[in-house]
Amino acid sequence: MVARYVVGACGVALMGLGVSLVWAQAPWDVAVWLVGAVVLHDGLIAPLVLLVGLGVAATRPGLRGPLRAALVTGGCLTAIALPDILRPGPFTNATVVPLDYVRNWLVLLGVVGAGAALVVLGKRLRARRARRRE
Repeated sequence: MVARYVVGACGVALMGLGVSLVWAQAPWDVAVWLVGAVVLHDGLIAPLVLLVGLGVAATRPGLRGPLRAALVTGGCLTAIALPDILRPGPFTNATVVPLDYVRNWLVLLGVVGAGAALVVLGKRLRARRARRRE
């Protein structure tokens, strides 16, 4: 019971820290960021996720798992690479970011897609072998 109060107090302290950090910023910048986040999430991300979910649900059961895994992995890779893809900084030192982000991101997405395809192929081969044994 005491642990619950300790964890709650830590949570309240962290919320207080967050509020103090927000107040230290320019209020207009925070408001623009909050409105932009809501618009981006509700206007783009949520409908896109729902549409992709409907598409995945319409696929065959053997494809759903690998397709979901590939989509989640691709989404994580995109979230990591997107800031550098959309707004690369002016680097005076070529060794800071020596590689092409867009090309490497596309290569990684291709590797993820190929891996998902290999898993689906493996599942189909196992199912075919199981049917032959019956």
